[in-house]
Amino acid sequence: MSYEFHQRPQLVYHYERYLLDQNISAYVRSVSNSYTVGSLERVVMAGDRSARRGAVLALSRMADYRSNATLGRMLCDSDRGVRTLAENGIRRLWMRIGTPSQQRHLVAINEHLDEQEYDRAAQLATALVEDAPWIAQGWYSRGKAFFQMEHYAAAIQDCHQALEINAYHFLAASVMGQAYQLQDNPVAALEAFRRALRLNPSMEEVRAQVIHLQRTLKGE
Repeated sequence: MSYEFHQRPQLVYHYERYLLDQNISAYVRSVSNSYTVGSLERVVMAGDRSARRGAVLALSRMADYRSNATLGRMLCDSDRGVRTLAENGIRRLWMRIGTPSQQRHLVAINEHLDEQEYDRAAQLATALVEDAPWIAQGWYSRGKAFFQMEHYAAAIQDCHQALEINAYHFLAASVMGQAYQLQDNPVAALEAFRRALRLNPSMEEVRAQVIHLQRTLKGE
């Protein structure tokens, strides 16, 4: 009688240890000693559930925007844990693009958005998109600032541009949907929300908006 043994990837052991000690720095050090970003991307696409979770978590800390498509696909993974890790991780990757100065610029814009200093955030984002129009997060950030300032047409335009550059930017699609709603354009809002949900099926608030708009339009 012969037995077939399947060796577990070392990544799974690292991930299980992380689940016990919650030491993310130690986890990243251990993984980076054994895996490259490229090998982690291969695990993401072919590993079992625990391996995919571990790989997505590691990529969120070790990779940059070049892994955007890999984590973007994981937003629709069959495992909820993978989807959650991918959602958190891809938002980190969106900030890791461009020169160190441009990355600091993105951080500063986010800080102004968090402080509800929308005019200043829009000013900084405008400077960034003029300097680096290929950075989707710059367009999205300005669009978000415009939305909060009730400049809905400008918000839609900027979020559309963000999606043209980064087809996985579910947040840009969501803001577009909200802006269309406030412009009293439920058809366009529904289309934008559906797009956001296709990109990230875990957005329950967006799912609720889709259901509400479908019922509203059906009743007209």
